[in-house]
Amino acid sequence: MGIRNSSVILALVLALACSVAVAYDPLDPNGNITIKWDVISWTPDGYVAMVTMNNYQMYRQIMEPGWTVGWSWAKKEVIWSIVGAQATEQGDCSKFKGGIPHCCKRTPAVVDLLPGVPYNQQIANCCKAGVVAAYGQDPAASVSAFQVSVGLAGTTNKTVKLPKNFTLMGPGPGYTCGPARVVPSTVYFTPDHRRKTQALMTWTVTCTYSQQLASRYPSCCVSFSSFYNDTIVPCPRCACGCGHGRHGGGGPRHGGRHPDAAGEGCIMGDSKRALSAGVNTPRKDGAPLLQCTSHMCPIRVHWHVKLNYRDYWRAKIAITNFNYRMNYTQWTLVAQHPNLDNVTEVFSFQYKPLLPYGTISKFFFFFISAVEARRGTPSLMIIPSNGDESFSDDTGMFYGLKFYNDLLMEAGPFGNVQSEVLMRKDSRTFTFSQGWAFPRKIYFNGDECKMPPPDSYPYLPNSAPVATPRSRMIAASTMSLLALLLLVP
Repeated sequence: MGIRNSSVILALVLALACSVAVAYDPLDPNGNITIKWDVISWTPDGYVAMVTMNNYQMYRQIMEPGWTVGWSWAKKEVIWSIVGAQATEQGDCSKFKGGIPHCCKRTPAVVDLLPGVPYNQQIANCCKAGVVAAYGQDPAASVSAFQVSVGLAGTTNKTVKLPKNFTLMGPGPGYTCGPARVVPSTVYFTPDHRRKTQALMTWTVTCTYSQQLASRYPSCCVSFSSFYNDTIVPCPRCACGCGHGRHGGGGPRHGGRHPDAAGEGCIMGDSKRALSAGVNTPRKDGAPLLQCTSHMCPIRVHWHVKLNYRDYWRAKIAITNFNYRMNYTQWTLVAQHPNLDNVTEVFSFQYKPLLPYGTISKFFFFFISAVEARRGTPSLMIIPSNGDESFSDDTGMFYGLKFYNDLLMEAGPFGNVQSEVLMRKDSRTFTFSQGWAFPRKIYFNGDECKMPPPDSYPYLPNSAPVATPRSRMIAASTMSLLALLLLVP
């Protein structure tokens, strides 16, 4: 009975973990996009609301062509006007004889305005073509906003019906939005900070990202090399999908295959077509045009172990774009490596440590209490490790220097950025053996990249893989048997 209960509890835990893992990022546990509606005034038939989109994701931004936010009206509301954005379709407004609303659709879709629109159509934090920076990279640019006037709606807190079925494209799929929830009204300060005002009503919508929903295939891959081995470990073959379409994977968000796009194949980097006019012109459906490679990824990240000093060692990071139709503005690269807790200097890139668990430096682990298991009621417990065994955070974010290399150009001679990282050695952990000098995981623009298999990592010269515990046991048993045979007269 105890074993059965243990199995049931284990199954429940695994089911819970799988259910939240789709949209949960362990490196950015609080990362989300929050859409806030602040009702700032009532109108004869509705209200005026300030809609603010805050990107609280540390290393995932929204690139061109920008965000599209949609919802369903709870009643028969219409949008009389929008400042700082526009609805993509007006819908059927034929029943209105006087003023015509901006949008009469039951399910409107709103996009940001382009930069340079007239000032009377702008508000603060609008008109950036829908581009929203990651919070960890540029907090001031991680906000987007517009003002909407809603008609045929409630005119009090009790009669207003919240919109529902929110959707967010950023710019492709991947985001899932929860229901709107009424929260305490937003408080505003006057410019002199001597008076406070507040919204008449506030509700928020939280949207989380899932790479699995964005695309079936990765959007980037990783390759390795080192100074101590001539072997160059390439990206895994078909890392971003081969045969599922006539061009690479990754989804529209990263210039990957669009499900409705007509395939155009790939082109060789040295072909005449790569130099022809119009090859870099983006398509409306987001379909990419990739350079022909064995991995067929839009992005490749190469990690090279470059130099070894007495107290330091140096690694080179190179990011290459293989998509002729997309450049990456304000790109981000996240790496997991044990030595990133002791970075001395980063050349040509900006660097910021990521602390997903704040000041907590102790590992926690789950186990089933043996005492409770004996009673037939196993319990799941969380126990901290020994206080003396503290572990530093091993994750960091790299991004480009503003106006220097924060723009990764399209495929071609200028479609790459690179930097070097100088790290101080820790005598207790540092080694070049067993691939320790290479990162555990790499993320580009928030999506995890396909890594090479561990057994292909460059090894030190004249070294062999460390024997496994099983092989050591077999060797020990063999020696014991030989010793017994020698003792037999």
